[in-house]
Amino acid sequence: MTADPSPETLRQLLAVPGAARPSSDYDLNPGIRLPEGRKLRPAAVLIPVLLAQGGARVMLTKRSSQLKHHPGQIAFPGGKADEGDAGPEATALREAWEETGLAPGAVEVLGRLPDHETVTGFQVTPVLGLIAAPFTPRPEAGEVAEVFTVPLAHLLSIPHYSIERRMWRGDWRRYYTVPWGPWYIWGATARILRGLAGRAAGRDGT
Repeated sequence: MTADPSPETLRQLLAVPGAARPSSDYDLNPGIRLPEGRKLRPAAVLIPVLLAQGGARVMLTKRSSQLKHHPGQIAFPGGKADEGDAGPEATALREAWEETGLAPGAVEVLGRLPDHETVTGFQVTPVLGLIAAPFTPRPEAGEVAEVFTVPLAHLLSIPHYSIERRMWRGDWRRYYTVPWGPWYIWGATARILRGLAGRAAGRDGT
């Protein structure tokens, strides 16, 4: 994978064998039982890849500390599905527009990554999108504290990932991290990116 991939190269990452296998916040925690009778709420996120001078970069947000779910964490633009959304792509594009000002027409949707289940009860569909034109973010103050970008090459390098742990609801929970500068990228966001890095390395998304 080059630092400045073509749309076709990114599409190839979506088509590797095993690409339909979902991931979960429980992947690294086989000893923690999944909640009985859980009902997952559909959601979607956009993985926006910006083709900029100097190499492709992925846009991420720092969530507002006032939000109910994942306050203050690093996340993709996205959120829960609305009844009027035509599908995960529509949800991801709508949320990206609301949170960052990224117009849906500026995004070339390349495809989906496998669904990811979060410990907060969401089934998240990641949508990979390409942004070729210059874009100036407009963060939604009520939801987004900050918008920043990370080199795609950094996120596709497996050695940049580590596994850490913290206490959560009485159990030690292990999770992926992939720090960049002052930003601590972890949890579901890092797990989804780790799956993309696995595909780039020919490891079936793992």
